[in-house]
Amino acid sequence: MAEEWNQDCGEAVYRSRDPIKNLKIRVKLQRVSPVSALVQRVQEQQEEGGRGHIALRTLKDTSGSRPGGDEEEVVISWQEKLFSEFEYELYRNEAACCTPLDRQYHQDIVSLERRGGRKNIRVFTYTDYDRYTNLEEHCQSVTNSERETSTFLAERMANVRRRRQDKRLLDGIGIRNRLITWKPSEEFIKNNHIINTPVQTMYIMADLGPSGKLGLKENEHVLCTIRVDTNGVITLKPDVTGTKGPYRLEVESHKRELWSYTLQHVSESVQQEEQEREEILYKDLYSRHKEYLSNLVGSDFEMPPNGALRVFINGEIVSAHEYEYDNLYVHFFMELPKHWSSPAFQELSGVTQSCRSKTHERETVAYFCYPFSFEMFLSEDVESEDALQWPVLYFEVLSLDFWQRYRVEGYGSVVLPQTPGMHNITAQTWRPVEQGTVSELRRFFIGGSPELEDLTYVRIPGTFQGERLSRFGFRTETTGRVSFRFHSIHQSRSFLDRSSLRRRMQSVLDRLGGSSQQSSILNVLDAFQRARRRMQQARESLPKDLLSATKALQLEQSTVAHQSTSNA
Repeated sequence: MAEEWNQDCGEAVYRSRDPIKNLKIRVKLQRVSPVSALVQRVQEQQEEGGRGHIALRTLKDTSGSRPGGDEEEVVISWQEKLFSEFEYELYRNEAACCTPLDRQYHQDIVSLERRGGRKNIRVFTYTDYDRYTNLEEHCQSVTNSERETSTFLAERMANVRRRRQDKRLLDGIGIRNRLITWKPSEEFIKNNHIINTPVQTMYIMADLGPSGKLGLKENEHVLCTIRVDTNGVITLKPDVTGTKGPYRLEVESHKRELWSYTLQHVSESVQQEEQEREEILYKDLYSRHKEYLSNLVGSDFEMPPNGALRVFINGEIVSAHEYEYDNLYVHFFMELPKHWSSPAFQELSGVTQSCRSKTHERETVAYFCYPFSFEMFLSEDVESEDALQWPVLYFEVLSLDFWQRYRVEGYGSVVLPQTPGMHNITAQTWRPVEQGTVSELRRFFIGGSPELEDLTYVRIPGTFQGERLSRFGFRTETTGRVSFRFHSIHQSRSFLDRSSLRRRMQSVLDRLGGSSQQSSILNVLDAFQRARRRMQQARESLPKDLLSATKALQLEQSTVAHQSTSNA
């Protein structure tokens, strides 16, 4: 039966918590047969009447006795240096050693010669310290077609190098990362384009040249590439063979030759005692890390003050639609009515970035996607439901021209949602206009337009004390609309105590008019309680009615008896 080749030459990714220095790979390299001899043997079998199939074991048996290192088996550890024939001859000469690494290799070769020379012949390694680059890794082709042309993205990404942390000394305190580079150069952008963790690489190589002519660079071939990063991720290309067949390597030289090799993982297994000790160590480490995280978070859950409702608003200004000019931005602020408050550090206003518009489904849209958040507290000292008002978000949409002059595109307001959850709200805007064309010409050429001194005039201003607010004579024009997205969260101590909620049905949570699911549930419970009280009242009033009816019947019977006696 013929031995099957292993065609899977892709990468295999592993993750290990053990020290990488314990990794060991056994490499077994063997020459199978020249292809010409293989064709000749197939032709001979066809002449003898066979089907033309030939087992690889037969070829191994006929070619296994060749001299010159046709079969070799080596166990290689992580970052273990095995010298090739070329390196062995190069570093033996001390005059050719220029760098500290070259001199270190010279000392290693001298010590090898004292112990009888190197044991490997064809199999050698390139460690992470060697000056070696595998050109196949930088190949931009995706298929094996000869007519394939690399894309623009592949060419640009091929010139991009890995990102390195740029560190410097600040004020003698220590080394810190440079977080922001205000004026990046083209070289800086190229060097810092891709984020990648530090990786150590090791190549297991083979010199597949003819016997007696070893040491030529063109005969060096990569058997396996091993990469290890700082997170313990190990990448093998190709993977260890295991129970699969050997890998095939065909060499084009003065005559075509076929080689096979296998990769076996032969790292020593950890002892049972060491494994138990390691598990105890990891458990202790995880418990300490858990305690550290719990100390950072704290044991007490943050609760709002007594008698207050905390409202969290995580909002987003999504987009602006159908405005006259481009380069839009939005200025907004939050107005807190009576009985509402916010923390001292809370900012109740903001400005978005400027955004250019584009056409989407026959309308101009500017996508901001600008997030904001507010935290507010509502006191329960509200006298009535009419006195309760929710915060209002006022905003104005402005545009910038080429000379950085702004124009008012519209005013609007949004009342914050009263129910918790996600809400999508679209607000229509308007802007004040003047009679005549002079103001519009001024708006187009030199910028500027009628503005509101007080943005709360969009609704009823907080400073207004009268009964009626007249806007007679105030000319406006409808402009575009702005889309908002709100995520509202309500938190109160009253949500935890149902009994207190039943006793205090006149609290602020009930006067919100169904502002939360909790108040809706309480309304249902209150309705059940009222129905139960009515049934009890009906049961209590039932005996009294029966008693009155009995007395009336007895009185009627006595009256009838008296009348019959008098007639007799």
